[in-house]
Amino acid sequence: MERDLAVLSLDDEEEEIMHIQKELDSGMKEVEFCLAGCFLTTSVIHFLAIRSTMANLLHPVKGVQILDLGEKRFLFRFYYKMDLERVLKGSPWAFNNHLLMLHRLRDGEDPLKVPLIFANFLVQIHEVLPESMMVQI
Repeated sequence: MERDLAVLSLDDEEEEIMHIQKELDSGMKEVEFCLAGCFLTTSVIHFLAIRSTMANLLHPVKGVQILDLGEKRFLFRFYYKMDLERVLKGSPWAFNNHLLMLHRLRDGEDPLKVPLIFANFLVQIHEVLPESMMVQI
């Protein structure tokens, strides 16, 4: 594709249309820095609003590509490992008070079929007496 774009020139006489296919096929070629995600909601979520808001909120150093996979699933493709790790460590994330469920994709995983059922939370409890705490091994 890069070679095709390198020789691309805009000319009034040319009539050939070049179709650029999305890199995301059913067998997804590269999942090294990808997250599959969905929002816990039954309502419709506007993709363009998600894409712009989440890109600003996640604020990756090298950028993020957010794709709508259909079936209320999204693919977050990062270009730098540090960005991906920061997003995972900073979770849970939300959009319009809807929790974003994330799963780090491994080779061969289909982003439409991975289970999005777990979310990590940090819970702080204040003013608990030491006598009330139990240490379990």
